[in-house]
Amino acid sequence: MSLIEKIDAPDGGEIEQGKRLIRVGGGHGASLGEHLSSLLHRLSWRTPFHAFRLRGRYPLKLLAVPKDPVAGDKAAGEAILQGRFVRRHEALAVDALDFAALGADELGRYLHSFEWLRDLAAAATRERGAKLAEKVVQQWLEAHAGTVSEPAWRADLWGRRILFWTAYAPYLLSSRDPTYRAVLLNTLSRGARHLDKAAEKARPGLARITAWAGVIAAALLVQGGPARLSRGEAGLLRALAGSLHDDGGLFSRSPTEQLMLVELLAQLRAAYYAGERDMPEAVAEALAGAVAALLGVTLGDEALSSWQGGNMGSRRRVAAAVEGSGVRVRPLRQPRGWGYQRLEAKGTIAVFDAAPPPPTRAFAGGCASTLAFELSDGASRLVVNCGGPGLAAGSVTPALVHALRSSAAHSTLTLGDRNSTAVHEDGSLGKGVGQVEVVRDETAGAIMVEAGHDGYVRRFGLVHQRQLILAADGRELRGQDLLILQGRRRRSDAIPFAVRFHLHPDVEAATTADGQGALLRGPGRMVWQFRCRGGRLAIEDSLWLDGGAEPLATSQLVIAGDSPGDGTAVAWIFRRAG
Repeated sequence: MSLIEKIDAPDGGEIEQGKRLIRVGGGHGASLGEHLSSLLHRLSWRTPFHAFRLRGRYPLKLLAVPKDPVAGDKAAGEAILQGRFVRRHEALAVDALDFAALGADELGRYLHSFEWLRDLAAAATRERGAKLAEKVVQQWLEAHAGTVSEPAWRADLWGRRILFWTAYAPYLLSSRDPTYRAVLLNTLSRGARHLDKAAEKARPGLARITAWAGVIAAALLVQGGPARLSRGEAGLLRALAGSLHDDGGLFSRSPTEQLMLVELLAQLRAAYYAGERDMPEAVAEALAGAVAALLGVTLGDEALSSWQGGNMGSRRRVAAAVEGSGVRVRPLRQPRGWGYQRLEAKGTIAVFDAAPPPPTRAFAGGCASTLAFELSDGASRLVVNCGGPGLAAGSVTPALVHALRSSAAHSTLTLGDRNSTAVHEDGSLGKGVGQVEVVRDETAGAIMVEAGHDGYVRRFGLVHQRQLILAADGRELRGQDLLILQGRRRRSDAIPFAVRFHLHPDVEAATTADGQGALLRGPGRMVWQFRCRGGRLAIEDSLWLDGGAEPLATSQLVIAGDSPGDGTAVAWIFRRAG
């Protein structure tokens, strides 16, 4: 590690020399007892006792109607008007919709949560969209209003449904049919009572935060009063404390989930405003931190970098979420638990994964991506990770999803053709990276981040350390990958390694005559030169999943070699030409 005593952190706080980030929880998911408790809780929904708990006074109207602060997707809304629900690669005709048969895949969540109302409102006025919206709500009520079952009554889906039904009440309650209006309001009230008991049983993380947000929205907008509100706020604060690092990033370390968190808290803030209440300071601070962490993983095109099985997503959606949050903060550059170091200079941005992977309890789709990075020049992406399907897991084969979680699918070093953290078929992560030591220095004008992980120590006795240095003018990114012997035990045989740099599909690569460099041409006049030493350079095939989870053919630079038992060094540089 570099000999740096202490570095002032531009985002507040300080990073001390050799700051150590430790993976908490390892690869273990929920315990057997927790699984049993969750099962018993769901079985209780079918009992007369739970039905009794859902009884109560029914509202005649909403107490207030908030305005959804997040803009919808107009193209998706126009598709609905034309008779089709569209989500990524999935489409369903409105006339073929059967809520009783609808699952909990991405399209199912989109429909069950009524998030599609946001898109419909972006394309149609209330007069134009209300008839269609009421028809779909009527179908949901007929299928699920009288029966408490999954996935329709899952706590996080009810939390989102309350937020969307109340925000788009003008589209749903325009009908002159008193029976329809009564059933809708009664079901909304029963859903709120269900959440009172189910929110704390929701899966830890974003799902539990969403459920408690629904409890609060119901207290502010439906009925329930101060008792429900105080209970909901206490539950939400517990959920946030158990799901967020102190820098605002989710424990899941998933940019896709982080985007959903920002959208959710922005909606909740609107509910507080409509209910003429102040959002608790701790929740407002969580929203501000969440926005900063989200912006910290965007590249020059203002879309997300690809981590933890996600992809770049939609630039429009990121912009809408940030705008709707009402928060004005700078991107988080120097995180703590969130772990994504941001190096930015003169339009060049690198996002560097300098933390252990998330524990399985926090996120079931974690990746062995430690010490990978992505790089953009202006609005053009240069170095990427292969990405993943995000929420649209059904859009690609399970085998490909598994492969995309590997270290080799990320722009980092692999040793002995192994993952830095074991990736299991069931979605969990096993042994590997337990801690990462990080140092950051900006005192000399350039930005230097150095990090090392222990993912290969158990098998090979070697620590992988990577250093990135971004020049002050943004025209050069220097890197060095070191394999350093830890302890006295030394292997006698050489260990094969590969340092990969996956390229965006818009980038064309050609090796130089000496075989130690490459010329990279991107959109417009973007030209970068690449040089390396310490291994053999080759250009190989790769793939990249775009914002719609569509696999696209691309290429990768691969520096390959054999490391002696006591380690080796590989140096490389990306330099903008011209």
